[in-house]
Amino acid sequence: MTSEGRRRGAALMLGSGLSNQVGASVAALAFPQLGPAGVVAVRQWVAAAVLLATARPRLRAFTAAQWRPVLALALVFGTMNLSLYSAVDRIGLGLAVTLEFLGPLAVALAGSRRRGDLLGALVAAAAVVVLVRPRPSTDYLGIGLALLAAACWAAYILLNRAVGARIPGVAGSAAAAGASGLAYVPVGVWAMIAHRPGLGAVLAAVTAGVLSSAVPMLADLLTLRQVPASVFGTVMSVNPVLAALVGRVVLGQRLDALSWAAIGVIVAVNVVVVVRPAAPVPSSPSAEGPASPPTSPGSPVPPGAAAASSSGSSCPPRRSAA
Repeated sequence: MTSEGRRRGAALMLGSGLSNQVGASVAALAFPQLGPAGVVAVRQWVAAAVLLATARPRLRAFTAAQWRPVLALALVFGTMNLSLYSAVDRIGLGLAVTLEFLGPLAVALAGSRRRGDLLGALVAAAAVVVLVRPRPSTDYLGIGLALLAAACWAAYILLNRAVGARIPGVAGSAAAAGASGLAYVPVGVWAMIAHRPGLGAVLAAVTAGVLSSAVPMLADLLTLRQVPASVFGTVMSVNPVLAALVGRVVLGQRLDALSWAAIGVIVAVNVVVVVRPAAPVPSSPSAEGPASPPTSPGSPVPPGAAAASSSGSSCPPRRSAA
């Protein structure tokens, strides 16, 4: 791939990440009327509609062995978005997304065979402590929800690999998005009846679904097969910074200098882990290195493309996202 093509791909992925975070901020504007659960329900419906219309999976042809990881992916997908949006509602967009980002970082570090990455893990852990700074006013529930989203994102990456190995193309992701959207029907109906949201709140939730699902999906479909894994991982690593900036501009959520420094450290650790070449392992020459760029939970992309780029990135959305 030419340097110009890499720049275009990186710019497109950066726009995808920005779209994902703007979508999350727009979603937060609808929280007062719909609540996080109601907004997530609408987002899941948008993701399902986009993916099912795009992939048109032959659901009846799926075997039981194929449905198991698909349904597990659907469960993780719905839980991830609900826990993230609930965390955003309590602790703000920048902090919530940064903590969620620990999920893909943990996946990369867990597969590492390099001593330097252990140091990176310790540095990232110290940055997290600085970022949350436990004190009497700390919202531990919000932090716990963000960490749950991180765990879900890690599971999401691993499950996407399993789905991609059993179902070609984006059909598995589409089926998972459809199952998740269907599961959220009673949640969405309850939210509409209980909260009676105005048209503006509903439109905000739909917009969040488009910005956090459809746009990242299309961007990843255009770039992920061509952009090297190191470039993908590096660009994806700036998502916590984008989240903090969007939270400041759109939602008026300010972070102090120490919080910005902690976010920078976490981003830097992820870049180092992703970009550094994997250490050779004589006893297992075919083993994969730890440098798997984070799957964006906001963008459903074909498992095959993810595997091709070593990213494992096949997401109905968040792209991770979120």
